[in-house]
Amino acid sequence: MSGLELFAAALGVIAVWLTVKQNPWCWPIGLVMVLLYSWIFFEVKLYSDMLLQVIYAALQLYGWWQWTQGTATHGKRQVSQLDGKSIVLGLTVGAVGSLLLGAAMAHWTDAAQPWLDAALTGFSLVAQLWMAQKRLQCWPLWIALDIIFVGLFIYKALYLTAGLYGVFALLAVHGWRTWRTDPALRT
Repeated sequence: MSGLELFAAALGVIAVWLTVKQNPWCWPIGLVMVLLYSWIFFEVKLYSDMLLQVIYAALQLYGWWQWTQGTATHGKRQVSQLDGKSIVLGLTVGAVGSLLLGAAMAHWTDAAQPWLDAALTGFSLVAQLWMAQKRLQCWPLWIALDIIFVGLFIYKALYLTAGLYGVFALLAVHGWRTWRTDPALRT
């Protein structure tokens, strides 16, 4: 465990807590966290996760814009639900992305866990996009992913980060409960 990992983990808890509370400051704090984690994951050869953090950086900016500027027709972004077709499409895109990235990482890198890391990356991108769009379904997907991430990080001896993702899973449960009662879903 390094000081950098400790600082990034603390920022991660703050960012997810603010996300649950629908506070737009979750996005700039999350941006700093993902940039720090990109370096941490590079050091332990989790290249898909490193790449994921770089993409997260762009998604942090997108989420910040979505939550503060919203859409032209509805003002700021409100919590909403995806229909079944959109859920299947998102999960299919996550699966295809996972397979393509896993094959690339297995073939061209010395990645520690190319297939698992790629799957977590592909589906995390879907969850992050849904979160930026304030889709309720982001939370159950995050719960599942965070639990699997805990195991991966224990395997890689990133114990603080494993603990962080355990906290993320608990915060995702809280987020799921909180967002389900959002007044925007009653309209």
